[in-house]
Order: sequence, then structure tokens, then C-alpha cells
Amino acid sequence: MAWNEPGGGKDPWGNGGNNNGGNRGGGNQGPPDLDEALKQLMAKLNGLFGGKPSGNGGGQNNSQNAGGVIGVLAIVGLLFLGFNSIYTLDEKERGVVQRLGKYDRTEGPGLQFKWPLLETLTRIETTTVRTENIEERMLTEDNNIIEIELNVQYRVVDPVSFALRIENPRLTLQHAAQSALRHEVGSTAMDPLLTSGRETTAVEVQLRLQSYLDRYQTGIQLTNVNVKDVRPPSQVKAAFDDVQAARQDKDRLISEAESYANGIVPQARGQAQRQLEEANAYREQVVAKATGEADRFSALYTEYKKAPEVTRERLYIDAISNVYANSSKVLVDVEGGNNMMYLPLDQIMKNMPKTTSTGSTDVNVSAITDQVLNEIRSRQNDRRKETR
Repeated sequence: MAWNEPGGGKDPWGNGGNNNGGNRGGGNQGPPDLDEALKQLMAKLNGLFGGKPSGNGGGQNNSQNAGGVIGVLAIVGLLFLGFNSIYTLDEKERGVVQRLGKYDRTEGPGLQFKWPLLETLTRIETTTVRTENIEERMLTEDNNIIEIELNVQYRVVDPVSFALRIENPRLTLQHAAQSALRHEVGSTAMDPLLTSGRETTAVEVQLRLQSYLDRYQTGIQLTNVNVKDVRPPSQVKAAFDDVQAARQDKDRLISEAESYANGIVPQARGQAQRQLEEANAYREQVVAKATGEADRFSALYTEYKKAPEVTRERLYIDAISNVYANSSKVLVDVEGGNNMMYLPLDQIMKNMPKTTSTGSTDVNVSAITDQVLNEIRSRQNDRRKETR
């Protein structure tokens, strides 16, 4: 007979052929009974919390089950409250504690305690340097549009103000930074912002932004404000590059002109000073020479009064000597003749042999004198022959 036929065989769980399941406690093993397992668990919990063992009544079983659930919930609640009442703060953190929504105290680093459900904790990092980047398109003083990127670094110095006095500190900082930046860019031309005015703009923005944050009582202290980049809009970048190239050419030409001026001006001043010195020296020379001539003339006049004839002849000889000393040609008046004799001394001196001895000057003068005398004699002889 098959196991599932009525009135005979066994069910697959090892029970007898009794369909009402009355004999569940037989020797055969069946699947676990969930109700029975739950009853046993509740009985153990009741034993832990001082409850009585369960009887056969249904009402007692229900009350005992409810008491066990309450006990479990009580344990879980106590553990939850214990974990929420003890907390630890790092060295970089400060804890702002509120009791029933009102500020109560500020806790420092270490192990701390708070009343659960009555007090709430807000952790604030006070030593961490935070960063905000702001990029805006703004209008300059000379009606030019630029794109500027600002980097703001800050830290929290007043955790109570940072946590309780403003609703969104980060958003407040961004709006205040945009306002300060817009004020400084709107009062500055484009050229300084693009070249050498970035540092000045960053300093002014930092001062103005810090005043805004102090006025709002944000508890924020700025550590650094830096203008990272300033550029024209992409739509006009090509025209802007042309303007920048022209500006660079202008600066280069100005530098070259200044370099040339720095080189030529000192040179001209040096030449002018040299000419002044030469003029002063010439003046001193002329004055000294005139003074010497005047003194010599005074001394000569004194001697002239003593012996006029001798002095006059001596002056004449000196004058003739000076004239002949600077002349390479000599005219000789021949006594008893009507013609004057011309002696080319320059040609005579060229034909004279050169000597390198110590007495070369005397030898040359002697030779020239001999030639002159010979020339005079030969011409006189020729004239005598002609007269005969």
C-alpha cells in the first residue's frame, strides 16, 4: 500500500496514519515546531527576569510572552542609551552640546559624557584648514568682462558661532566671498588684474571678506586668499591675445628706448663735462700765457729803456729767427745785385744722408750751411762772368 493512501501507511514526516496528528510525541522524528520553539525561548527569558514557569493555560502563556518581549526591549534600550551617552573627541575636534535645544557647554578632546535624549552633540573641527574655490564672471571698472578664480582657505576659531549662529556656514562663506570679490573687481581695471595687480586684489578681498564674516558672527578665520587665475571669456580670447601681444610689443619698445636713453645720456653728459674741462683748461692756459707775455713785455720794456738800440736789434734778430725756424725756404739778398737768391732748404735736407749718432743735429746743420755757402759762391761767380 502506498504511503499516501487513506487509512494505511505513514506520512513522510514519520507520523502514524492518524490524520489528526494527535500522537506528535511518538518515537518518530518530525520537522521543528516553531510555536514550541518560541514558547521555550519565552520561558527562558521569563526565568531570567523572575517570571514563573509556563503552565497549560493560554492566558498565562500570553502574559509571559509579553513580559519577555518587554525585557528584551528594555535591555536593548539600556544598551542604546549607554552607547549614546559616552563619546570621544579627537584633538582636532570640539564638541558643542545642546540641552533640550539650548546651548549648554563646549567640550574639549577626550572621553566625554552627555545625557541621552536630553542633550545633542555637534562635532566641529577647529584645527583643520578648509578650502573653498570660487569661480565667477565679473565686470571690471573699465567695463570689461573677465573670468576670475578665487581660492579661500580658512579654519574655525569659534565652534559655537560656527555651529549655532548661522544655518549653513559654507554657503555663507561662498556668498560673502563672491560679494567681496565683486566689489574689488568692480573697482579695478582689467589690466592690473591680468598682470601685476593679483596680489593686491587678493589682499583687499581677504580684508573685506574677513570683515563680512566677523559681522555675521560665523566663527571663521581666514588663513589665505589667493587669486588663482584671471582670464577673458572664451568668446573674446583671440582678440584679447592680440591686445596682449600689442601690449608686450609696447613694453618691449619702451624697454629698448629706456636702455638706449640710459646709455646715451651718460655718454653725452661725459662729453659735455670733457668739453667743459677742456674749455676751463684752455682758459687757464690763455690767461697764464697772456700774464706771462705781459710780464715778459714789462721786463723787456725796462731793458729797452736802458739800451734802446741794442734791444731793438736783438728783438729783430729773434723775430727773424722765429720766422726762419718755421720756414723751409730761404731768400738771400745778394749785395750789389738786383735779384734775390732762393735756397730750397727742404730739398737740400731731403738729399742729406740720415745719421743716427748723438750729434746728428749739429752735423746736419753744418752740412746744410756748407751747401748754402757753396751755392752762394757758385751763383756769385756766375754773375761775375756774365758782367765781364
